Amino acid sequence: MTDSEPNATQPTVRDVIIIGAGLSGIDCAYRLKEQNPDADYLILERRERMGGTWDLFRYPGVRSDSDIYSLSYPFEPWRKPRALAHGNDIREYIEDTAHKFAIAEHIRFGQHVLTADWDSATDIWTLGVEVGEDRRRETHRARFVIFATGYYDYDNPYTPRFAGADDFTGQIVHPQHWPEDLDYRGKRVVVIGSGATAVSLIPSLAEQAEHVTMLQRSPSYIFSSKQKQYLAPLVQKLLPPQAAHKVIRTRYAAQTAAIVHLTHRFPKLGRKMIRNNVVANLPEDYPVDLHFNPTYNPWDQRMCMVPDADLFADITEGKVEMVTDHIDRFDATGVTLTSGKHLDADIIVTATGLQLLGFGGTRLRVDGAEVKPHDRFVFKSYLIEDVPNLAWSVGYTNASWTLRADMTARAVADLIRYMRTNGYTHAYPHLGSEVMGSRPLWDLKAGYVERSPDALPKSGTRGHWQVRHNYYRDAIDHRINKVEESMVFGRA
Repeated sequence: MTDSEPNATQPTVRDVIIIGAGLSGIDCAYRLKEQNPDADYLILERRERMGGTWDLFRYPGVRSDSDIYSLSYPFEPWRKPRALAHGNDIREYIEDTAHKFAIAEHIRFGQHVLTADWDSATDIWTLGVEVGEDRRRETHRARFVIFATGYYDYDNPYTPRFAGADDFTGQIVHPQHWPEDLDYRGKRVVVIGSGATAVSLIPSLAEQAEHVTMLQRSPSYIFSSKQKQYLAPLVQKLLPPQAAHKVIRTRYAAQTAAIVHLTHRFPKLGRKMIRNNVVANLPEDYPVDLHFNPTYNPWDQRMCMVPDADLFADITEGKVEMVTDHIDRFDATGVTLTSGKHLDADIIVTATGLQLLGFGGTRLRVDGAEVKPHDRFVFKSYLIEDVPNLAWSVGYTNASWTLRADMTARAVADLIRYMRTNGYTHAYPHLGSEVMGSRPLWDLKAGYVERSPDALPKSGTRGHWQVRHNYYRDAIDHRINKVEESMVFGRA
């Protein structure tokens, strides 16, 4: 991988282009320069600010749904006190990190990557990009491309078709596109859904709304965690910032891994622990099993965390009502349920989830042949079968996103360094004639996974073709990573 100068008809060929300036993209840039200080790279960001998810979601109460210590970067300590951090604080942290390490100067905003075409004759990717509000077309070229675009559709959240929606005289909003001027003060609000978005949104709405109803078809696991931390402040006082951050981050990652393992191994015990937590935070006669006793086992879907029992406190005080039922239809004044009950509403919030989308919707082609994500296996969780010089960053569903995203960033940077050192211009994982079973990338029973089975690449069933959801097993493999394993290297 050597430098190329632009000619009259072609743009500069970069060593690396990273698509996305969110949590993963900034991480990729840091790790790239750590191992390849002279690499020429560019970050293309569709939005006008850094942050990705943490810039897109702006609804009241938006926050992390896992601890911020393991969600933050291992190389940049988190310095604020909340364990479940506010969304804007996370966005500012990403931006501050990008400026601190001179990553920000490599970002080009308003760049929506529509196509990515690989040419084996030159071993170069050509990216077709839509730029700015006028949507003019530009082209970028790179030897290696990293997709740090997340896993869902930024434009189109999942909203079921509700009968009678056009009859409703109030406002219907989705948290993914929250109106900045939405006034819910003194209003009756019905929130449809009981996932991470709903449980973070509802306590904030309850502060000013007349009344909030949380409407769910079936219960989710919801667990209260304390915001006041004792270990983190103590360790931060005793150790230098970076050392303290490493200790705290390791502790929280280990705690989450242990809980997930325990509840998977002993689901009845996990159910009991979660139920006891809910019971302890609600009135004695509250129908806990009606509203908080899911039919699935813990961690078959992502766990919903609430800080300091805020949701439970609002339920206890009567600010929030839980309703477990099915929707029959909307009408002019609210929602009619199949039980016959009517929920009066001025505002209906459809916290009904995401739509999965691989590679940010970019159309991939290798030598003119389209690459369909669901037809390809993932290798080591970040490379795509028979797709040269391309990586993608995807995190965990049962732990903080960054734990895997940072491992990915380091491994990809190591692969690029190996290629540059040995003069290789292409590399890709190859399964060959070996027959392997497949399974979904994410082994979750969540609706957004089950309704989009073809949106993402697939996992294999053995070796590094198998996507695991165990941070510590992955971390061990990462330490003994062999760059050459199951890889094809070559020169144009």
